[in-house]
Amino acid sequence: MRTTIALLSIVAVVATPGAAARVGTIRGRVEVRRAVVIPERRPLVAELSTPESVAARDAADRPRSVVYLESAPRGAFEQSEPGHAVLDQRNETFVPHVLAITTGTVVDFPNSDRIYHNVFSLSKTKRFDLGRYPVGHSKQVRFDQPGIVRVFCDIHSHMNAFILVFSHPFFAVTDADGRYRIDNVPPGNYGVIAWNEGVSSESRPAAVPDGGVAELDFTVR
Repeated sequence: MRTTIALLSIVAVVATPGAAARVGTIRGRVEVRRAVVIPERRPLVAELSTPESVAARDAADRPRSVVYLESAPRGAFEQSEPGHAVLDQRNETFVPHVLAITTGTVVDFPNSDRIYHNVFSLSKTKRFDLGRYPVGHSKQVRFDQPGIVRVFCDIHSHMNAFILVFSHPFFAVTDADGRYRIDNVPPGNYGVIAWNEGVSSESRPAAVPDGGVAELDFTVR
């Protein structure tokens, strides 16, 4: 089992040729069999949610996985536009815990707590330090390179999140039941990987039929 992944910008020459080809879908479920560890946190003086609801949200958020194509199909970069996303700071927690974006995306880091936060990352993909700022304020970071970015708060050591930056749009974050769906995939043969909390599965083959659906389940241990 690999513990690191490379979000490659290499184009896979696997798409089925022909202008009449219809895009398809890869879908399935990711089962996480590792224990979910929730860092201990101290409650805020003026909590926006009860400690029980915060713990329940954390427990539901952390098993979420990211499923993605190991290499992008031909033409994946022809109509790529920068996106916009939000990684909130709420009840001393980054929300969402896992964020998947494409290169060029600008991420807002609003502070919704009535205390100061200091968002930073030492990741090679994107190093930044936003400094301390209070409730109601927000700062931005643009992510220009593919890779994994670990995000922390310099004031609260239990706060952490992952940002996965892809050079193509063929990825999906699982829902609360572990299900995922990657749409608009050109027909062809692909390697697909499931990632969860820094651990990635082995690449598994998926054959996407013309206008059809490929079913693929994963287990991450």
